[in-house]
Amino acid sequence: MAVQERQSLAEGTVDLPEPWRSAAVTVVLPTYNEAANLPVIVAGLLALPLTNVRILVADDNSPDGTGGIADELAERYGADKMTIVHRPEKQGLGRAYVDGMTRAMAAGAEFVVQMDSDLSHAPKYLPQMLGTLLSSDADVVIGSRYVAGASLAAEWSWRRRALSAFANTYVRALLRLGIRDVTAGFKIWRSAALETIDVASIRSNGYSFQVEMNYRSVRHGLKIVELPIHFAERRDGESKMNLRVQLESALMPFQLRRRAR
Repeated sequence: MAVQERQSLAEGTVDLPEPWRSAAVTVVLPTYNEAANLPVIVAGLLALPLTNVRILVADDNSPDGTGGIADELAERYGADKMTIVHRPEKQGLGRAYVDGMTRAMAAGAEFVVQMDSDLSHAPKYLPQMLGTLLSSDADVVIGSRYVAGASLAAEWSWRRRALSAFANTYVRALLRLGIRDVTAGFKIWRSAALETIDVASIRSNGYSFQVEMNYRSVRHGLKIVELPIHFAERRDGESKMNLRVQLESALMPFQLRRRAR
């Protein structure tokens, strides 16, 4: 793919060919207190040159009114573009993703995207990720922070960079997955791949959900491709990373190895 074409894809300016342009893509956005960010990411996704993209918001009963804003956006853009799932309480990232992904698959999505709602993952990368999935016959494409050409937000402190790099190195050393960014949360999946790994049965939560998804994919021999992205700092709100999430993520590789035995 030519450099100019890649740049145009990243900027969302290319008139995409078929079947790329009209592929049935559902983007699953888990939300908890993302009232300020949700309208921005929804507008960015629906402005992409993908005519059959849908958005499924799985809100964990956000106290800041994110669920109500999601309803307003769905009314503005139409039920054919947005679906809102109001979950009864905060149950965590993994549970929201499993709920959203299984609903998307049941509704007929060919491809399912997982990405953060805090604007750390830019919608502009999605057409290139989909194109790579189709052209390489991959099962999943990862928007990676740790391959050549990728970058992290300038706002990240050295401590945060070190913690993120250590977490990736730690998981990779224990599980030997052959993936550079094992905790990445920006991916596009073929629905058939999600069926293969039985996504509905995954019980991991927090960021360990990402690790278990990758682990199952490698164990089933799925083809995984990583593309470089710029990982931005969230625009508004607070990170959901807490001590409990960190501990679960640290223990997950050992649990996966024990189950495998």
